[in-house]
Formats: sequence, structure tokens, C-alpha cells
Amino acid sequence: MRETGMAAKTKTGEKKEAGRKKAAKNQDKKTLVIVESPHKAETIEKYLGPSFKVKACKGHLIDLPKSRMAVDVEHDFEPEYITVRGRAKLLKELQGDARKAEAVLLASDPDREGEAIAWHLKNAIMAKADKVSIQRVSFDEVTPNAVKEALAKPRRIDESMVNAQKARRILDRLVGYNLSPLLWKKVKNGLSAGRVQSVALRLICEREQEVEAFIPEEYWTLDADFRVGRSLFTAQLVSWQGNKPDLKNEAAVNVIKEQVSKADCIVSDIRETEKSIKPKPPFTTSQLQQTAANRLGFTGRKTMQIAQQLYEGVNIGSSRVGLITYMRTDSVRISPVAVGEVRNWIGEKFPQDLPEKALEYSVGKKAQDAHECIRPTYVIYTPEEMKDHLSKDQLKLYSIIWERFVSSQMKNVRTKTLSADIKAGEGIFRIAGTKIIDKGFYKVMKHLVAKEEKGNPYPDLKIGDRIKVENFHSEQHFTRGPSRYTDATIIETLEEKGIGRPSTYAPIISVLQDRYYITRSSKQLIPTVLGKLINKMLVEYFPNVIDVDFTASIETRLDEVAKDEVNWLEIIRDFYDPFKDRLDEVGKTLESYKGSLDEKTDHVCEKCGRHMVKKLGRFGYFLACSGFPECRNTKSIPLAKCPKCGGDIVARKTRGRGKEFYGCTNYPDCDFISHFKPTSIQCPQCGQFLVEKYDKKNGSHKACINPECDYLHSEDGEEGEPKGGFDEA
Repeated sequence: MRETGMAAKTKTGEKKEAGRKKAAKNQDKKTLVIVESPHKAETIEKYLGPSFKVKACKGHLIDLPKSRMAVDVEHDFEPEYITVRGRAKLLKELQGDARKAEAVLLASDPDREGEAIAWHLKNAIMAKADKVSIQRVSFDEVTPNAVKEALAKPRRIDESMVNAQKARRILDRLVGYNLSPLLWKKVKNGLSAGRVQSVALRLICEREQEVEAFIPEEYWTLDADFRVGRSLFTAQLVSWQGNKPDLKNEAAVNVIKEQVSKADCIVSDIRETEKSIKPKPPFTTSQLQQTAANRLGFTGRKTMQIAQQLYEGVNIGSSRVGLITYMRTDSVRISPVAVGEVRNWIGEKFPQDLPEKALEYSVGKKAQDAHECIRPTYVIYTPEEMKDHLSKDQLKLYSIIWERFVSSQMKNVRTKTLSADIKAGEGIFRIAGTKIIDKGFYKVMKHLVAKEEKGNPYPDLKIGDRIKVENFHSEQHFTRGPSRYTDATIIETLEEKGIGRPSTYAPIISVLQDRYYITRSSKQLIPTVLGKLINKMLVEYFPNVIDVDFTASIETRLDEVAKDEVNWLEIIRDFYDPFKDRLDEVGKTLESYKGSLDEKTDHVCEKCGRHMVKKLGRFGYFLACSGFPECRNTKSIPLAKCPKCGGDIVARKTRGRGKEFYGCTNYPDCDFISHFKPTSIQCPQCGQFLVEKYDKKNGSHKACINPECDYLHSEDGEEGEPKGGFDEA
């Protein structure tokens, strides 16, 4: 009996020890936080204590496969999700971390894609660790307070947002994986078509048609130098014989010159007007991309990449902090806390420019308003203080975000404009000058300085002053047709028409460029021959699919799915049945365009002696031997003759970034390169080739590649005055 009692005591002791070990083990368990970006994980981990472990999933781990459509159209369009190739190891690691965790918090980005990533992660983790608690958290800024507040308020995954993402993904898959094979069969292998990108391509092609159809008309302007006392100023002719001047040619200008030179000139009217300029609201995604394109020369893709870096966090001394709020938003709403902080800062630095009440901006009707505006997380981090912590491009983008936000809560700028009319015979010349009365929000502007801030001088004139004409300045002009789209204007148009969403504007342009449907030249988006052909075919045979209004209506219905107002299957069914019928019909009746883009040339293949053919590949035109497949020789198309050795100049791309430049085929024996595209036109002064160039002063023009030649070719093809050549780069 005694031995039995001792055995019982031993077992009891062992149970207690096991319990203590289990309790200790549970105390060692951490809460696993999963974000998308490693940089964001690094930032957040510094905010949280030792009881948290932060890992990055690096975007989608589970998605539709790339190799097939993977949508079961016969069974309610059920998607077939798989682990993304190359991501299985990372998913397994996260599942293992989740099994050891006390709880899992899914902190992917606060948008539809982020919600879908969280949904897939939850399902994958539950398949391996079904007892662990899994919840969703989201935050619009990566700061200690925002992160800790979000972690204190976990929620369920929003199934409606997930369904909206699923519907968009399936729609894009149904269009792309049905239209692309048709293009392979009828046009060229390797082509693809996207639901939204094809609409953007249509807009760019239609604008190009307008540009090509435009016929410029000649017109002239006339300025005159007037003297009053010691002051000399220039005024422009704004009226002739009571009407707006219609100067068709130089002869009409000379008639006016002759009459005005003999007439008495008198100041007939002076007007003084004051103007109040309101600050603009903080940035939305599209406005940020447009401003960065216009002011900084950034593409949409570059703007979003840098904004992502600022959002995820940068090192500031010993700390790491996200400098801006979430960069994908269509709202100008500002949080009450941020309003209070910026008003306190303005009140301290510029107290006379602080409005009595906070300024409010209305949110657009089409805006989802899911997130507030793009703004600095801490207004005290001025661009001046951040210049030692940011790269050059990061500082530029942060500066315009900071300036736009702070100025949005400051008083208006007040200006005074004085304009004077000078009656000279039957004509009226006008001069105007503006000066700033109250700088208001201009005081925080450096990168976003408005033209009005500089003002322009104004002579001291009075009504009745008699003045004298000293000289005339007449200038020939040609009317300008519609401008090609740029990154800024196409994004503006897409937003206005309700096509795409903040997260898709930049990728739309990138995809069209990657497919060689458009090229970018001097910031202008120009459709290629291939892009025009694809657009022509899609517009003719699938007008409804790439219709602007139809695509915008799809976006609206996806928003309704996200709000749980519409079932996602309704959208898919309404779209697919008529689309599939049309697809089958076109597949049977559409003529083949294959080979229509090939062009015979005089170039001879150095390997077999046959003529070479100009073909269109994925990255543009190239030369291929007509003896294919027996002879597989290919080479770049010569653009000009090398001025150093007489070899061929061809387009090349740098390693890494893939930036295009132009070099000699005799490299490395010849090291000639140019960063400007050669033309087939020879310089009339020295015989070397001209290159295409663009700048703000001269616009699009051609200039000689010879650094010792000063020939400038003007935009309209006429010889201009020498203004300097280009150095070999």
C-alpha cells in the first residue's frame, strides 16, 4: 500500500511539472502579425514589444495559375486557386509560425487586394492550424500610434471586399484568356488583351487619330514697345476695329503696323482687380500621379514605387517611421487628429495665415472614401528636416505631399492685377501686371510654386497718358491640334470617366508599354503600329467590351459588390454569356492579320545572302532572315551611320533598368553612343545625322549629333537659327 501511495505522489508531481512546462511554453508564445512588405515588417516590429512576431507574405501567396484560365464557367465561375509558383516555402513558414503563435493578426494593405490576401492566408493557415485565433487588422499609416490602435481593434475579414476582388480577377481572366488566344490565331503569337488596358489603349489611339488628322493653320500675333517717360514696356494687340484680331498672314500684320505707327497712342482705360486664390485639397492617388508627372517628370509607376517606400517606413536616426498615409485613395478627407496637428503647426509657424475654422473639402461622388487623403503622418517632419534621411527622389515626392497638405489648411492667397488699355488708331493694345498682396498658403510652397507668385512688372500709367510706339514685334504661329496623352493626362481622363481605381492607374500604362502597344516619347504616349492594329480589331469586333461607359459601369457594380449591395455572380453572368457568343462568332469569321506587319527590306543576310524582313517582335521592330527557319539570323534595325567609323547605329538597352540608348554595332572597337534617337535625316550643314530631342524651350525638334555643328532643325521642318548641337553621350 505504501509503494502504491508513493507511485501516486510521483504521478501527481509529474503532472504538475508538465503543467508548469506547458504554462511556461504558452507564456513564450507570441502573436504573429503578417504584413505584405518586408520593409513594413521591419518598421512595425520596432513598434511592438517582445510578445509580437512580424513576418511579411510579400503579396499574393495564393492566386489563379498563369498557365490556364482556371475559372469553371460551367459551375458558377468557381476559381481554381493554387499556391503561387516559388511561394510554397514562404507559405509553409508562415503556417509553421502560426501553429506556434498564440494568435494571428493579418495586416495586409487596407484595400480589396489586401483583403483578398488576408482571406487566402486565413484559409491556408486554418488548414494547418485550425485552433489558432485569426483576425484582420488594418491601418492607413505606419506610425506607432496607428499600428497599436489597429492591433487593439481586430475585426473579421470583409467578405464583400473579397468578393469584389474575386469578381474583378475573374472578369479580367475571362477577357484576357479568351481574347488573347484569338489574337495569337489571327494576328501574332504572344499577344494579349486586357479588359481595362484595352479601353486605355482605345483612348490613346483615338487621340492619335485626332493628332494625325489635324491640319495646322497659320496665324500671327503683334506686340508693340511703348515708352512713357523713362519706362519702356510691351503690350499686345487685343482688338482691331472693334473685333478680336484675325491676323492670317504677315501682310495683314504689316497693314496694322503702318496704321498704328502714324496714330496717336493714349492710355484709354485702367482696371484694377483683386483675386483670391484658394488652396487645393490634399492629394488623392490620381492627383499625386498627375502632379508628380507634371512637376517632377515621374511616371505613374515611379511615383507609386516611391510613395510605397515613404508609406512603409524610412530610417530617421535611431527610429523608423512611415512618413505618409496609405497612397491608394480617391478621397480628400482628413482625419480630425491630423487637422488638429496641422492647425497647431500653422498656428505656431504662420499664425496670421491660420483660418478661424478648419477647411473642409468635398469628396467626389465616384469616390469610395475608404481611406483618407495622402498626407504626411507627422507634419512636424518638414521636407527641410527630412533631406538628410531621404533619397533625392523620395525628398521630391515627400515635399509635394507635405506642401499640398499643409497649404490646404491655410488662408487664401490675395493678388492685385492692374491692366491698361492703350488706344492706337483702330487698335487696342493691352498690358497687365500682377502682384501678391497676401502670400497666404504660398508661404509653404517651394516645389508647388504657382506662376502667379512670381508676378510681373507693371508700368506707372494714368488714364489720358500719351505714349509713343518705339518698336513692333510680330511673330508667326501655327494652331496646335489636340495634345497626345501623357501619364498625367491619361490618368486624369481615366479618373474622370470612372475607369480603373487608384491602385490600377499606374499598372495600366506600364502593361501597355510592356506589351509594346504604346511607347513613351518626350513624355507623350504614342500607340505603336501593333497597338493600332490590336485596337482596330477590338473596336470593330468587340465594341461593347472595350466601351468606355461599359467599363465604367463595371467599376460601379464592383463597388456595389464591395458594399454587399450586389451579388458578384450577377456581374459575371451578365457579362460572360453575350461575350462568349460574340467570341465564338468572331473566331469563325475574322480574317487573319498574320504576316501583315512584315515588310521586305534591301538589307542582305550576312549568313546566307537572302534578303531580310522587317518584323515586329515583343520589343519593337527587328530584322529577320527571309530564309527562316533554315536561317535564324536576326539583328536590330540600323537607324543611322556611325559618325566615327561608318558602322550602323542601332537601339540598345542598358542592363538593370533597361534604359534605351543608341550605339554602334562595331562596339567594342567603336565606343560611339547617343541618348537621343537618330533619324534618317542628314544635317544640311555637315552631313551627319539629326537626332530627336525635346525640351520646354524648343518643344519637339531635331538637332545635329555633331558636337561641332550648331544646326537646329525646328519642329515644323524648316531650318532654324543655330542654337547649339548635342555632345556625344
